[in-house]
Amino acid sequence: MSDDRPLDRRRFFRIGLRELLKPLANAAEPIERALRELESLDSVVSGSKPSSPSSARSLPVFLRPPGALDEQAFREQCSRCGVCVSVCPADAIKIDSTGVIANGAPYIVAAEAPCVACDGLHCMQNCPSGALTFRPLVDIDMGTAQWKPHLCTRTTVGDDCRICVDQCPLGSAALVLDEAGRVKVIEDGCIGCGVCEHYCPTEPKSIVVIPKVSRDSGTVAR
Repeated sequence: MSDDRPLDRRRFFRIGLRELLKPLANAAEPIERALRELESLDSVVSGSKPSSPSSARSLPVFLRPPGALDEQAFREQCSRCGVCVSVCPADAIKIDSTGVIANGAPYIVAAEAPCVACDGLHCMQNCPSGALTFRPLVDIDMGTAQWKPHLCTRTTVGDDCRICVDQCPLGSAALVLDEAGRVKVIEDGCIGCGVCEHYCPTEPKSIVVIPKVSRDSGTVAR
């Protein structure tokens, strides 16, 4: 009997240790998943190739609010206080408290709720950290709209849809129909608000906004 006790004792401790470690094992999976999503988001910002294409597709393509500093400076300067979120009349600005989306800093998903280029430009006027700096409406640069004729019903079925042109808050300064009836983005006039993308009736969208950071880094595929 005495010879069996050390073995039984070791077996007891092994079972007990396994039970103690179960919560850690269960917690590891969501943590690793969040890290993979964060890595794929950073790859969008940096222009590098994401390590997991499937996780990259699960994340929204986001814009920074109007008046945002350049990406790296914005992420460092922003205090994540949420003032811009609370003053936005369109409820377009969001913050992901987990930090997975957009590094936890304010962002806009145009397809869900675009910036409407409000009269008060409230987010810029009220930002206490300086991450959003005031500038006139015509000088805002959140990105640039890109028309995709192979998806647009004007070219695929020949209808006269002009919703994106009619809804653009900048009007003909940013979006027009050319002489051939094709949608034309006036790049110098487009501020990247995303209203055209939001109202576009096709799926996938036939007009989308390329975020400033992606456009300037050359990673414009979407």
